Amino acid sequence: MVIEQPARFLRWLYPRALWRMNPDEKAVYLTFDDGPIPEATPWILQTLQRYGIKATFFMVGDNVRKHPREYQMVVEQGHGIGNHTYNHIGGFRHTSRGYLKNVEKANELLHSHLVRPPHGWMRWGQYMVLRKKYQIVMWDLVTRDYSKRLNAQQVLWNVRHYTRNGSIITFHDSLKSIDKLKQILPTALEWLISQGYEFKVFNQQ
Repeated sequence: MVIEQPARFLRWLYPRALWRMNPDEKAVYLTFDDGPIPEATPWILQTLQRYGIKATFFMVGDNVRKHPREYQMVVEQGHGIGNHTYNHIGGFRHTSRGYLKNVEKANELLHSHLVRPPHGWMRWGQYMVLRKKYQIVMWDLVTRDYSKRLNAQQVLWNVRHYTRNGSIITFHDSLKSIDKLKQILPTALEWLISQGYEFKVFNQQ
């Protein structure tokens, strides 16, 4: 199974989730998961600002509580905000009641209609409830910048190899990924620009 670009059958599991945007449009949607944290968020924001690019940050509620300054930086610079649960919990490891409560707790801080489930999985019942209130956003390309098995150049290769029209590209705003991002994020952005991609964010309404 290809991890970087989810198989079609995985996309069928959550049919109303966003996996890829318009395939006829030369545009990509950059996303950053798991933040905000002071060790990574400011540098990512500085890099995006250098290239005039907006992204969507799917944030962990408890990180917002602990790092309100970094959260405010993301908001003030005009980036999109999404909900990544309060404690970065997986749906299969929790009851539906507990999982949904965790999402709502995060949204008391985030005030977003966008949700991305950690690890890209949730119980069917959780999905059915969440989709009534939120737009669920998955991805077309997960760069695996968090992986200890990949070096920075392999992460960059993933971006170059798997990006296509409408790709929702997932990086991570985390300690696991920041060293690799410092090596390759500017190069990845320059490559996307050179290929003619426009950078878009999801509707925040």
